[in-house]
Amino acid sequence: MTFPEVLVAVVLLATFCASIFELNAVCLRYIDASKESTAALQSVHDRCEVLRNLAFTDLTTKSYVQSLLATPANGSDFCKKATEVVKISAYPTANGVTQFTRTPAGVVSNDLTAADLGTSLVQVDVSTSWNMLGGRARSETTSTIISNGTKK
Repeated sequence: MTFPEVLVAVVLLATFCASIFELNAVCLRYIDASKESTAALQSVHDRCEVLRNLAFTDLTTKSYVQSLLATPANGSDFCKKATEVVKISAYPTANGVTQFTRTPAGVVSNDLTAADLGTSLVQVDVSTSWNMLGGRARSETTSTIISNGTKK
């Protein structure tokens, strides 16, 4: 009777260990997804802060913003695999949208150009998108309104 009992014990132990290893793998995937979401949020925030600190005339100049987007939002490894989109439009009534897309390869394209961004207020939308392990698409987006005011 001891041999069958040992076999049952080994099967139970193997099942338990396999369950623990799978649980560990799931936890590691959740940790990785959490790190990517945090990195995306930080990337969007960093890009938004850079755009907020620009002079209003620079912010509404297409070539200036396009050259600014040539560098990643920050030095993290995440920025090397994410696609970044910046949309600038006049506020409150948009007269077109100026949109730039920065690919993971670092190529910046001007997708759309607004007819007029105005001289007082613009709305800036910054979004970052990436694919998680398994191909699931994720994104982080923020929007802010920037005024042509004086800094104190």
